[in-house]
Parts: sequence; structure tokens; C-alpha cells
Amino acid sequence: MRLSIYYGGTFDPVHNGHLAIAMAAQSAFSTDVILLPSADPPHRPPASASAEQRAAMVDLAIAGRPGLHCDRRELRRSGKSYSVLTLHELREEHGLEQPLAWLIGIDSFLGLPSWHHWRDLFGLCHFIVVRRPGRDVADADAVLSEACLGRWQTDPETLDQCPSGRIYLLPMALRPESATAVRNGLQTGQNMNAVLSPSVAAYIHRHGLYTSGV
Repeated sequence: MRLSIYYGGTFDPVHNGHLAIAMAAQSAFSTDVILLPSADPPHRPPASASAEQRAAMVDLAIAGRPGLHCDRRELRRSGKSYSVLTLHELREEHGLEQPLAWLIGIDSFLGLPSWHHWRDLFGLCHFIVVRRPGRDVADADAVLSEACLGRWQTDPETLDQCPSGRIYLLPMALRPESATAVRNGLQTGQNMNAVLSPSVAAYIHRHGLYTSGV
């Protein structure tokens, strides 16, 4: 069965680094990638833009990019946007045998032990981990390292062979962009067009988000 990849995140705002990651996963696994904006992220301060605004920016960013999609399910659910709840929903929809993967940045992956029912996630999905400058899987603490023993894979095709429980480090050039840097740049009046899709930059300007500097 073909792997289904979900890319969860706050996307506050979605930027070119997010798109590069989604497209790298799409290429590595020859499958669609579904971006899944978090409505009320439990591990971050409240987002600067509303959940609907962030989802709208994702729609704009992926327009005209075949194989990339936006899933608003967390916007329709009340309460904190716990990934374990989303993955249980996806399991109910896809069945127990469908291979599912959660595309995740290294910072979030290293913080996995702080997530709600985090150990359950390995029984619900695979993880596709994306490195960023200055962070690596070797930085995982003892608890996470132990939980990951025997799960790491070097061949992307192995994730198609079972429903969940494996971890793959996505090979791609390290991306310097971060949503925090984009927000800070906009708040200080910098032009951030180089790291934003033109349609997203226009949306930010039109709605006056992040004290818009675009």
C-alpha cells in the first residue's frame, strides 16, 4: 500500500522552507503530502495569525503544486490540537493496515517526550524527520533514544511495508528559514518576500498580519 504522509505544524506563516520540506518528502516517497495546520498547538505559544488565516495561507502556498494538499481537520475539532487525536482519526479513516507517516522537523521530534501520549504515536504512524542547522538526532535525550531503538530506516521503501513504527531521516539540503525569523522580520519592517510565496506575502500584507513588512 502507498504511504500517506501528513505534515503537521502551526505554519505561522507557511514559508518556502515548509514547501521545500513537503516537496522533498513527496519526491522521496513518490506520494502526496497533506499539510495539516494546527488549530491550537499545545507545545507552542498562541499563534500570531488565526487558525483559519494560517490554513488560508497554506492553501495559497500550495496552489498549483500537484500532490500537496491542506487538511483542516484540526480547525474543526475543539480543544488542544493533540497529534495523537488526529492520528487516531486518520487511523479510523484509513484502516489499521495503511502505512501512515508524520513529517516532522527535528526540533519537534526531539521534543516528542513532552507530547500527549507520545509513546502511542509509534503505533499509529511512522516518522519522517527533517534536520535543520545546528540540530541532529544525536541530540535526543536518553528517553527518546531508547524509544527509537530499532526503528531507524535508511531505505524509504521500508515505510511502505508496515503501517507504523519506523523512523526515516529525510535527506535534503538544510533549510535556514524559520517561521519565527519570518515573523520577527515582518514585525521589524523587513521585506521577507524572498522566503514567502508571492500569494502568501500578498495575503499577509492585505490582512496586516505580523505588523506586515512585505
